[in-house]
Amino acid sequence: MPTVYLGLGSNQGDRLENIKKALRMLESQVNVQSVSSVYETEPWGVKDQPWFLNIACSAEGDLAPHALLDFLKDIERRLGRQQAVRYGPRRIDIDILFYEDQIVRHPELQIPHPQLGERAFVLRPLAEIAPGLQHPETGKPVRAMLAELEDTEVARKTALELE
Repeated sequence: MPTVYLGLGSNQGDRLENIKKALRMLESQVNVQSVSSVYETEPWGVKDQPWFLNIACSAEGDLAPHALLDFLKDIERRLGRQQAVRYGPRRIDIDILFYEDQIVRHPELQIPHPQLGERAFVLRPLAEIAPGLQHPETGKPVRAMLAELEDTEVARKTALELE
């Protein structure tokens, strides 16, 4: 079964509960293997909004990349995500970061996530669960990608538990 890495974030409503619900819903189609700590991070893109809770997880499953995207979008919709301002507030956001070592370039789906290397809020939790995971295009491990970022983004590991 392919291994995928996902990034989850929430900054509306009960942020932690939104992430917990999304993780439970993922289990209907994939087996979640590992989950990072919860990180509280300042917003990226649109700054005038509440801070996010972010995690990364790895999972195994049989869904092809586009089917996985459809499944994730359905979870977001079922948890109340509404299309609004790009990079704006959201109840839940689930991104495919990596899908094995595949490279997908399609108007609706880009794997690895195209802005992965610019986002410490994604790389920090991902580096916690998969520090040696290599980007299939650059060959750089996640920990090296994180180290290259200027740490201007405020993030703090929280004491919140997912269990």
